[in-house]
Parts: sequence; C-alpha cells; structure tokens
Amino acid sequence: MTTKRRGMTEEAADAAIDQACRMLRMPTIRNSFTDYADRAGREQMSYRGFLAELLLAECDDRARRRSERRIKAAKFPREKSLRAFDFDANPNIDPAVIHTLAKCEWVQKGQPLCLIGDSGTGKSHLLIALGTEAAMAGYRVKYTLATQLANELVEAADEMTLAKTIARYGRVDLLCIDELGYMQLDRRGAELLFQVLTEREEKASVAIASNESFGGWTKTFTDPRLCAAIVDRLTFGSTILETGTDSYRLAQATKQRTT
Repeated sequence: MTTKRRGMTEEAADAAIDQACRMLRMPTIRNSFTDYADRAGREQMSYRGFLAELLLAECDDRARRRSERRIKAAKFPREKSLRAFDFDANPNIDPAVIHTLAKCEWVQKGQPLCLIGDSGTGKSHLLIALGTEAAMAGYRVKYTLATQLANELVEAADEMTLAKTIARYGRVDLLCIDELGYMQLDRRGAELLFQVLTEREEKASVAIASNESFGGWTKTFTDPRLCAAIVDRLTFGSTILETGTDSYRLAQATKQRTT
C-alpha cells in the first residue's frame, strides 16, 4: 500500500488507517481510532501518548479475545465465577484459600485439586470458576464429566486412537473432571482413566469434584488396588477442600417455599 503522507485530507487519512488496520489485523484500532483521535485532540495528548493509547487498547482487546477462546475451548457446561459464589452460605469454604487458588500457582506447578462434598455444596461451581480463572490466566483448560471421559477413552481404544486421545488430554495445563463418584465405572473405563492421570502425574494439574470421600471411591473403582492407585495420583501434593454436606440449592429452595 502506498499513500502520499503530505496534504492528506481527514477522509483520506481515515480510509488509509482503516486499510492499514485491515492489513495488519488490528480490528480494535480500526473500530475505535476516531474516538481515540477525538479524545486526544480534546485532551491535547502528545503523539506518543496517543499512539500508546491505541496500541494498549489493541493489546487489551487481543488478550480478552484469547481468554474468551480458551474459555470456549474448555467446554464448560455453564458459566460460573468466583464473584458469584456465596461464601456466606457455606462456612466450610475459606474465601482466602479460594482466592489463593485463583492465582493459579498450583496450575503452574502441576499440582492436583480435590473438591469433596455432597451435592449442592458448591463443588462444580468452584471447579468451573477456578478452571475459568486458569483459562483467563493463559492456561489451556479442559472440562469433562468422569463418565464422559471414561466412555470417550473406551471408544478411542476400540477405534485404535487411544494414544492420540490420551496425548490430547495430556497437553492441556488443567484437566477438570466433574462428578467423579456419582456413577460406577467399568473396569476398562477406570483403567483408561488411570492412564490419563498417570500421563499427567507431576506434570500437569488435575482438578476433580466428587460427592464421595476417598474411602467411598471403591463404589466407582471396584478394583481396590486400582482405586488406591487413583487416589494416590490425585492426592499427592494436592489441595483438598471439603465442601460439607449442607446443600445450598436445597436451602435456597426451602427458603423460597417458606417465603
């Protein structure tokens, strides 16, 4: 693209900026440079200050779009945030611990996280919210149900793509496994799930939510030795949070009926 830079009218300059932004793939600057230019004129900003404002706006918007793509790629079933979590409703959960986890140092170190408690106590909310925080911090995250993961692995084994599937799960920085313990897994599915956990051991983080204490996992993993090995993988160096037994959803439903 060649343009005359002297004596250019504002309309020509706007058209040139628009074309340049398209070529350089700078959609934020292309869509908002006139607003920034008008504000720079009103505030008598320097040329350097004006350029810095434009470039920072583009960088911020790119970072936002990357976060949105990572959150979408995680395939969370619904949107949950720490801001929306009601800490007052569950005194078992220490806000300071959760906010420390939100800094994602445990993900950086490849450490596990276990959320244990009855249904309705906030396990899945925290699992999704902390996974979202990790995605926003730049980590690759994947969410799945335990039964869904086991079934996918069995299908991959049948289709001779198991190694590829395990490698795919091994590449994400944080694997969030929800509803572990709700349903019994057959031996084959449990063994394949163990392979995924072994692939990630001390290299990449796994976060699980379960309605069963570790002692009750024999209902899900019927082989005692395999169950013990899986518990070992998930608890070594892990942060373990017990969310208790009082259902928040049940309490809210009861409150609404009473009202």
